[in-house]
Amino acid sequence: MSTGLPSTRTDSNRSTATRRNRRNTSHLKDVPETLAMRESLRDRCREVADRLDHDHPLTKDEMEQVARRMLEEADLPEGLLGWTMVNISSAFWRNQLSTVPPERRLFLLPHCLKHAEGCPADYDQFGMNCKQCGACSIADFRSVAEDMGYRVLVAEGSPVVLKIIVGGYVDAVVGVACLNVLEKAIDKVLLAGIPCMAVPLLSSDCRNTKVDESWVEEMIRTPYVPAATQTRSYVHLMRAAGSLFGRDTLHRLAPPMRGIGLPDPNSPLIAAPRRDSVSLEAGVNGAVERLNGEVPDYSDDAIRPEHLEGVDPIAATEAIAYDFLARGGKHSRPFITLAAYDAMMGGEATCGEGESKAAAIPDAVRRAALSIETFHKASLVHDDIEDDDAYRYGQPAVHHRFGVASAINVGDYMIGLGYRLLSRNMLGDDVEAATRVDLLDSLAAAHVRLSEGQGAELLWRDAKDRRLQPIDALKIYALKTSPAFEAALYSGVRMAGDAEGLVEPIRRFSRNLGVAFQIINDLNDWIGDDSNKLSAGADVIAGRPTLLWALALQHLDADDQETLLQIAADDCEMSVSERLSTAGRLYRKAGVFDLSLQLVDKHQARAEQVADELESEPLRRLFYFLVDTVLERPEMPTPNTIQLSIAAPVA
Repeated sequence: MSTGLPSTRTDSNRSTATRRNRRNTSHLKDVPETLAMRESLRDRCREVADRLDHDHPLTKDEMEQVARRMLEEADLPEGLLGWTMVNISSAFWRNQLSTVPPERRLFLLPHCLKHAEGCPADYDQFGMNCKQCGACSIADFRSVAEDMGYRVLVAEGSPVVLKIIVGGYVDAVVGVACLNVLEKAIDKVLLAGIPCMAVPLLSSDCRNTKVDESWVEEMIRTPYVPAATQTRSYVHLMRAAGSLFGRDTLHRLAPPMRGIGLPDPNSPLIAAPRRDSVSLEAGVNGAVERLNGEVPDYSDDAIRPEHLEGVDPIAATEAIAYDFLARGGKHSRPFITLAAYDAMMGGEATCGEGESKAAAIPDAVRRAALSIETFHKASLVHDDIEDDDAYRYGQPAVHHRFGVASAINVGDYMIGLGYRLLSRNMLGDDVEAATRVDLLDSLAAAHVRLSEGQGAELLWRDAKDRRLQPIDALKIYALKTSPAFEAALYSGVRMAGDAEGLVEPIRRFSRNLGVAFQIINDLNDWIGDDSNKLSAGADVIAGRPTLLWALALQHLDADDQETLLQIAADDCEMSVSERLSTAGRLYRKAGVFDLSLQLVDKHQARAEQVADELESEPLRRLFYFLVDTVLERPEMPTPNTIQLSIAAPVA
């Protein structure tokens, strides 16, 4: 077999060596027909994986390149691509997974292998309790895994997997699922450098199917061999970012001025206890409760007016603000700050001693990271008011619980708290005055640009003329979304030392990453976003200016333009469903989904080009990681590709 493999991104220019293939590969999910064929191909996958560079985790696109080359050399059909990628990935990580003791591994299983309709096991949003069921082999697999000490979760494709890992409960994942689920669920886990192995089911359906059972048992019984971590991982920095919002850490970094902050777990201030670690959403708590019985399942613990009865009114704002700051969210902005600082210090928190290196990050850097999230959370409170959104993080929005005036005030309080975190000397801080000034200036500039972008959006939303040019939509995106990425990156870099020479690259990278991210948000709006939206098409109903809207107006004829504009008119008599249906039909007619994806590609290419030119290898690797994880394209049907006829704004 040929030994030629794709170059790693640390050794060559990513834009030329690993430019991702944007084609949809969802149809390439065939499974080799016979066990002999599967075993032969799996052996080939292991040979290839053993020759790969294990210093850095492979992206999905790099894995695809390796798999395609292997299939071509073996003269095998392209339809086996997905299956081959899963097996190359499992082979890549098998030695690394063996360094994780079984009690730190998570075993994921599908709903039911044979009798989905008649399965007697109870299933809810947190997984299936099938231990007592003998209808399929899941119970057998589970017994083997639990005897070895695994944490077990029966809920394939569960969105809580990464949160469970970031929460510190497990360090590796093994799973059984169909190829479609594996593609969606495991990508970010692998990118973060988390050891992961999987056995694909023998059909595209995760129910009423079969699996190579001996493969599953072999995977579960992967022996524990203590050894140093080889492949770099961002998981310890992710955990460090999440831990900022545990009660003790948050109070140390941002001491409550009124003595309340987050309530003690035994305090009657809120109805249910809160963990003193990572702020976990209800779904995570339920899943972990099923895993180990440690975490209570609470679904509605947000502070409400009745919880503040008897509390000093002056202290109430602090209590509401700290509660909102600690709950929900991916903590991506504080992660970026911590990771940027670590990258400038050599990237040691991604290596074998990553846990101790991440723990040694100075509190001054943690306060800078915390301040970024504080500003972000303040903007969310105000955005929810301006858009009259009912929910945030699965809880009623702050203004729905306490009223608009109080919510505005809570947002203002968090803005003040964000500046306070950076402006004052605190015990243990060793930050020069010039550094503090630079950080405050960066955050102030980001705050101003965010307000300009939000103001432009509100003025358009309330205007009578709803015409919008694509270039204007992109300008709004650059103002609304990019400053947060820029401030987070700059803060981490500046806290590590002189940022001269990196200001402009950070600005260009953040602008392109932020614009591409916001375009993807537009696309997600049409398929629903479980994190923040209750239904698809919310942007149209709320009258928000989007690139999709602008592209449709640019590419539709006059009659269709008028029809689209009428949807947004105050006197529109269409029902919500009719408006959404009409908008969707016109969007598809104008080809706006393909046009938007082309713009995502263009801005992603520009962001990658900035990364290619960085001298710092750890910082370059972080930039690539952000591109791969932030710009997660949705799967949605689109018409045939239309030639892009607008120019993206110069970054």
